[in-house]
Amino acid sequence: MSSITESVDVDVSVTAAYNQWTQFESFPNFMSGVESISQIDDTHTHWVVSAAGVRREFDATITEQHPDERIAWRSDDGPQHAGVVTFHRLSDATTRVTAQMDIDPEGFVENVADKLGILDRQVKGDMARFKDFIESRGGTATGGWSGDVERPGQDL
Repeated sequence: MSSITESVDVDVSVTAAYNQWTQFESFPNFMSGVESISQIDDTHTHWVVSAAGVRREFDATITEQHPDERIAWRSDDGPQHAGVVTFHRLSDATTRVTAQMDIDPEGFVENVADKLGILDRQVKGDMARFKDFIESRGGTATGGWSGDVERPGQDL
């Protein structure tokens, strides 16, 4: 299992950064290898990804979500991974977005990509493209969802 952590400072408010990140169907605009994401309901998504000629589909569950703070998830099937994206207000107009992921590559191609650091570079590039995407929109998200999802076993 590999762990990846990457941060980027975006010149938008914490609310704009968070709201954009909740728009999973927009991820193909800035995440390389993501062909599509379908939002099934408030806590379930279906992903179609491809890398190095290998196409995979999987479902993921949002395990925790708090407006303007964090979104955590885990895969339900396919390549095993889990992670959290956090949003830190640096000023009224600047936010640090940090992605932390644990990935267990599946198959030969993914294992080679992991060993060569390709997955790390891909996440770094995705975060830079997220910065470009949200800043190019003038700090306006394409939508937003501000509901709470508590970790299993926690009361509201």
